[in-house]
Amino acid sequence: MLIRKSFNLLQIILGYFLSRITRNVIHWGNPVSISIEPTNSCNLHCPECPSGQRILTRKKGFIEDSLFNKIISAVSGRLFFLTFYFQGEPYLHPGFTKMVKIAKLKKIRVSTSTNGHFLNSENANSTVQSGLDKLIISLDGTDPDTYSSYRIGGSFDKVIEGIHEIVRQKKEVGSSKPKIILQFLVLKTNEHQIAEVKILGHRLGVDAVEIKTAQFYDFENGNPLMPVNHRHCRYVSTETRSGKNIYHIRNQMPRHCFRMWSSCVITWDGDVVPCCYDKDAKYRMGNLADKSFDEIWKSEKYREFRRKILHSRETIDICRNCSEGIGITRII
Repeated sequence: MLIRKSFNLLQIILGYFLSRITRNVIHWGNPVSISIEPTNSCNLHCPECPSGQRILTRKKGFIEDSLFNKIISAVSGRLFFLTFYFQGEPYLHPGFTKMVKIAKLKKIRVSTSTNGHFLNSENANSTVQSGLDKLIISLDGTDPDTYSSYRIGGSFDKVIEGIHEIVRQKKEVGSSKPKIILQFLVLKTNEHQIAEVKILGHRLGVDAVEIKTAQFYDFENGNPLMPVNHRHCRYVSTETRSGKNIYHIRNQMPRHCFRMWSSCVITWDGDVVPCCYDKDAKYRMGNLADKSFDEIWKSEKYREFRRKILHSRETIDICRNCSEGIGITRII
């Protein structure tokens, strides 16, 4: 199986680089990484999250076992990585850890991201037992007030309790999994706590602390949550002739994107979309209810989207707010 997966990866890489050189779409192989959305429902109301703000136009729901099994059967033979997250809170899905266990039986490395409010004793235990490889827990503040200024409806103390619980259960069974990543999204309200959250992470016993720049919507005119320190922000402003400041992604956008060759996202109801920046599934490549994954992945519609990435990526709205490949997502 490893040889088959490795050969597929080689095909993907070769096709991608040939495409960059020739400016023609050359695409071989199946995805080496996918994201599956357990649900697009969430318990919080974070201001820069479409799910949290309840502004997604697509229906809310939970992935069914039959669809999940169909996806895994179609892609597992060549898949290295599965991110069990897109929009919403994964632990709201009652069968979340059961599906993780199924993916692990297929020798796939599985990760997820959570707001940490559902890591009670039962969920922590089933998470450790599932074999989940990486668990990202969002904690955007080192005290209750700072945390709740962005994580609207959340409880700092509950997240801390959940972290304690998952760390304790890992130690209790002597497991190295999941690797626990404390993720700190840098905002104007919390950028003064970057050093503090690293200390807090060490004290909590997590495996790593990740400092991440924030994505903002309607960023062109700025946002009151944008950090003051430009090193903490994905965006910079340019003054126009009229004297108005217009914000844009800090680095130049390249006309290529490895994700379009190597991965995709599947929503809870079976829509296949290009990447995690397509929050509302605007660029649907097809739905698994009426087409096979292979048909969608190799379709002319998908090919045309990849061609557009090579020739006019800047015209695609989800790309204009994307930091893929330009090195500004994470802060050291």
